[in-house]
Formats: sequence, C-alpha cells, structure tokens
Amino acid sequence: MDNQAFIILMGGTLTPTDRLLSHLENARVISADGGMRHAKGLGLTPEMWVGDFDSTPEALIAEWPDVPRQPYPTAKNETDGEIATAEALGRGAKRLVLAGALGGERSDHAFMHLLYAASLAERGIDVLLTSGEEEAYPLLPGSRTIDLPEGSLFSVLGLDTLTGLSIEGARYPLTDFHLPFGSSRTVSNVAEGTVRFTLSSGRAIILARPYDLTGA
Repeated sequence: MDNQAFIILMGGTLTPTDRLLSHLENARVISADGGMRHAKGLGLTPEMWVGDFDSTPEALIAEWPDVPRQPYPTAKNETDGEIATAEALGRGAKRLVLAGALGGERSDHAFMHLLYAASLAERGIDVLLTSGEEEAYPLLPGSRTIDLPEGSLFSVLGLDTLTGLSIEGARYPLTDFHLPFGSSRTVSNVAEGTVRFTLSSGRAIILARPYDLTGA
C-alpha cells in the first residue's frame, strides 16, 4: 500500500487476523476516539487522533502523549469515524480501511459506517470495512472481484432494489438477477475462491466472513 492508503481505527470489535494485518504495511493511520485502543496491538502509531474523546479513558490518553489530538465537542454533527475519514481524505487518501467499523456496542454506528462506505465508493474511494473476522465491501453498478478462502461465507445486502446482479465463483451463482429491496435471497452464500460480482443498478454491501468455513 502506498501513502494514499489510510487505516482508520474505530471503536468496534477488532481481531488482528492475517487478512487484517496484510492491509497495514506502508499505510498511514488516523484514530477515531476510542479506536486508539487497537493501535498498540496492531503495532501502529497514528499520525492524528480525532474525536470528542467521550469513549477514551484517561489512561489511554496518557499512553499516547506524542500523538497529536484534535478534539471536537460532544454535540457535533458527525460521528468520530466520519471526522477521521474526512481528515484522511483531506490528506489525499484514495483507499480506506475502516478497522473496527463493524460490531461493537453501537449498532447504529456500525450500520451508519456501512451506508457511509457506500457513499464513499460513489465518490470513487476504494473502501473496506473490517473487524478482522468480518469484512464489508460496497457494491455499486459495474463489477468487482473479492478473493475469499474457499468455503467461506458471504452475503449481499441490498441497500436498494438490485437489478442485473450476477455472482460467479460461488456455491449459489446468480445471473442477471433482480433482487427486491429487503429480500434475503442473497444471504449466506459460499465462496469457491475468487468471487466476481456484477451489478446493473442499485447499491449493496458485500459482507464476508473469510474465516467462517461452516457452510451456508
């Protein structure tokens, strides 16, 4: 990864799996509030730490005295994760890994991160959300491929009605499929290696579990 790739440390669940660690090399790092608790375990030193610090214990702040902090008021209009991402984009980010964006105690934040990732993808930003154990990728009209271990689970979650959805390299392939909004038809598929997705219209999230080989 080059200096246009940024890791954003967020406050959700994070497991330092091999797939997660593979994204860290040469990436720049910004922490969002309590996401800083993941930095030491990943061997990372963020170049900036932003947020209202309402979920950051004083002991953690004392542990990182040399990382520049940019505080925001608690009564603000954006999440700490969105603020951190905006800082990365302002520094030239072309690829974002939102680490700790899934799971955690706040389902509203996790869901908002999925929607925000789709909006970033519409702006041409390559974005991955990860907890280490789970990964999420925006799917927009066009095509994309994702390299997944054979036998691992993935789902396509439509944010709109999807048309022209095709899935290749999976146990349950689809060709030019119409997926109504709210349908569960594309939940719990199984990768056979590299999976190729094609979409004519709509927006979706691909949610993958690369370490879950239990089958659909």
